[in-house]
This record gives sequence, C-alpha cells and structure tokens, in this order.
Amino acid sequence: MAMAAAENNGVSVSTAADNKTLTDFEPPKKPKRNKFALACSILASMASILLGYDIGVMSGATIFIQDDLKISDVKVEILVGILELYCIIGSFAAGRTSDWIGRRYTIVVSAAIFFVGAILMGFATNYAFLMVGRFVAGIGAGFALMIAPVYTAEISPASSRGFLTSLPEVFINIGILFGYVSNYAFSKLRTDLGWRVMLGVGAVPSVFLAIGGFIMPESPRWLVMQGRLDEAKSVLDRTSDTKEEVELRLNDIKEAAEIPQDCTDNVVQVQKQTHGEGVWR
Repeated sequence: MAMAAAENNGVSVSTAADNKTLTDFEPPKKPKRNKFALACSILASMASILLGYDIGVMSGATIFIQDDLKISDVKVEILVGILELYCIIGSFAAGRTSDWIGRRYTIVVSAAIFFVGAILMGFATNYAFLMVGRFVAGIGAGFALMIAPVYTAEISPASSRGFLTSLPEVFINIGILFGYVSNYAFSKLRTDLGWRVMLGVGAVPSVFLAIGGFIMPESPRWLVMQGRLDEAKSVLDRTSDTKEEVELRLNDIKEAAEIPQDCTDNVVQVQKQTHGEGVWR
C-alpha cells in the first residue's frame, strides 16, 4: 500500500496518472481583460496625444511659419527642438503636482496648460509670442508625458499591466499621425492662416482629455497615501481581476504607506513621507 501511494505521488506511470486527460495538464486560463481598467488606461493615455500632435504638426507648420514670420533657419531649429527642454520642466513639476492634487486632476491640469499653449501659438503675431506659446505647450506636454504612465500603472491589474502601460507610447504615434493629417488638411490655406490653424487645432484633444480626467477614477495608490482606504478599495474592486487581488494590491499599498494591515477604517491618518520612502515599491 505504501509503495502504491508513493507511485501515485511520483512521476512514474500509475493508475491515477492514467485516468488524467489532456485538459488536466493545461495551464490555468488567463482572466478576461478588465474592461473598466482598459477604459481608464485609454483615457489617461490620451494625454500622450498632446506630445505626439506637436511633433507631427511642427514638421509641416515650420515651412509656413518661416515664410510668414521671415525667421532664419537657426530660429526654426530652436523653435522645433526647444520643446524637449520644456517637456523636462513640465515632467519635473508634474511629479510633485500629482502628489498634491492627485493623478487624474494632474491630467486635467496638463490638458488645460496645453490648451492655453495651443491657443497662444495659434494667435502668435511674432517669433517671441510664438516661443511663449511653445513654452506653455511644452510644459503641458511634459505634464502629460509623466502622468499618463504613472496613472496607467497604478490603475491596472497585474494580468494586463504590461500591455496597458504600453498604451501611452502607442498614443504618441496616434498624435503624430493626427499632426500629419492636420498638416495635409490645412496646407491649402493662406500661409499666414495655415500654420496658425495647424497649431491651434492642438487645443481640440486637450478638451477631450480634460473631460476624461473628470470621468475617470482616482488612482487607488494615491487614495491610500491620502488615507482614503474606502475609496481606494472601491476603485480596486472595479480594476482588479479577483477579490484576492483586491486584497493583495490594497495590502501592498498600505504597507508602503505604513498603514497596519489589519486597519479597516474608511479614513485614516497617514504620516507624510518627504524623502521618497517606499517609492520603489
């Protein structure tokens, strides 16, 4: 009897193994993609369209800008390349802003800043005015470039986090394509009007992004860091694949926030961290 039991638990051929079918050896099925998390990630990733549009539209608008404002090639090069520097400034500012007001409202702020920048560029009367608009739009694009991946990573379930966090990069290319289409659509206008419309149209996706920012839920990680455990759990219930994952994600965030695991209060006082403690979690 002992030998038979040992054989049943081993790798050798046995009666128990003979009774198994191919389906018994198949890996567990991957859970269905969480549609709510997917929708939130798409809305957040739309922020990357702002940067992509600016890259795409400038490739054609500079021809009309140079002809209309009578600027040198060097000024054109500065006009195009300076955006990356402004984006860095916006990215630095977005990190602290997202800790203050939350991830989704930072997305709204990025849309508002880019909207103002697009309008300023569209109504620019000279090179200096255009550079001011470029600066404002660059700050907004930097905000968007930083906050979209952060929000997406924090809202996504583990089973699809890798896929969803790639969406911001995809939407950058969609924005570039949108910029190319704008170039083609408005290239037949007068020189002084064509480039203004091309740059001004960039305000359109900003409006949709701002609306989306008010619709999507707040990041559960930010909510826990603010001590709003009940709201965080509500978001996790909608963006996780299983109840077990809800508890696992919530406990992991509570540990990073130094909240006791057995705490079940809806709202708790969280000690503010000022030196990045637990950030790598």
